[in-house]
Amino acid sequence: MSHKWYVIHTLTGQEEKVKATIENKLQEGALKEKVFQVLIPTEQVSEVKDGKKKISLRKFFPGYVLVEMDLDDEAWYTIRNIPGVTGFIGAKAKPVPLLESEVNHIIKQTEEKKEKPTPKVVFEKGDSVKVIEGPFINFNGTVEEINPDKGKIKVMVSIFGRATPVELEYWQVERL
Repeated sequence: MSHKWYVIHTLTGQEEKVKATIENKLQEGALKEKVFQVLIPTEQVSEVKDGKKKISLRKFFPGYVLVEMDLDDEAWYTIRNIPGVTGFIGAKAKPVPLLESEVNHIIKQTEEKKEKPTPKVVFEKGDSVKVIEGPFINFNGTVEEINPDKGKIKVMVSIFGRATPVELEYWQVERL
């Protein structure tokens, strides 16, 4: 029997508890040689609060935990009865494994997001912003361009009465 990835549906906010319980059961031997990996896909999110840059984790799929396992009746029953678990994704009687390509995509996405935090605030062209960090601190301006791949925006700032384009990182500005 080859192991595959399955998706467990949990009560929202219970993902970490469910993951910890599965890992504890693994250590106790209840799921030994049945479960290989437990994953909660997350991304780092950056935001500015009270002038400080804060990085937090956000779940890609709130309410879901991914498990790489050999699914037999015993393992299914054990996981199904963990507090916070509402079931497996798939047909009622038989969980359906994820495709290899889906798993690879999710893992790749998780890896990429670890390296470059995603801004929590999304700006739109025309938004009024205040610069809160860097050489243009306390200047107000209007968003001209957004470059989400680089996490930068171009803001038109009035310097000595002239509108001047300034490229800033998302975290250097806040919406007015």
